[in-house]
Amino acid sequence: MNDSTSISKPVFKVVALQLAIATGFALLAWNLGGVLKAWSAAYGGAIAVIGSLMYAMIVAGGTNDAKKAFRSHVRAEVVKIFITVVLFVLALALFQSASWLWLILGFAVATLAYWFSLLAI
Repeated sequence: MNDSTSISKPVFKVVALQLAIATGFALLAWNLGGVLKAWSAAYGGAIAVIGSLMYAMIVAGGTNDAKKAFRSHVRAEVVKIFITVVLFVLALALFQSASWLWLILGFAVATLAYWFSLLAI
């Protein structure tokens, strides 16, 4: 088995679990508060999932060289933070009718899902 296969599959499983949990939370928000809250929660969850997906795509190559692996993870984290900030700024600019509490909750739930998914995989 090559090194990239052993690293990339679990990383993408974590993102898939994060997406499933974020989607479930958006559906819960729809059930509890209606369409606007659901879209807000979905956007917040999407911010976290997109950042995680970008992270996974960057580190999926894998390597046995510790310096290269470290640089890859640092680069991935910087990209993830940048994308997260950009998507929150876009939400402020383009989605002014958002329910901000639900948007933040969607992001928080998806972020927690990522961390807990790491434990499950």
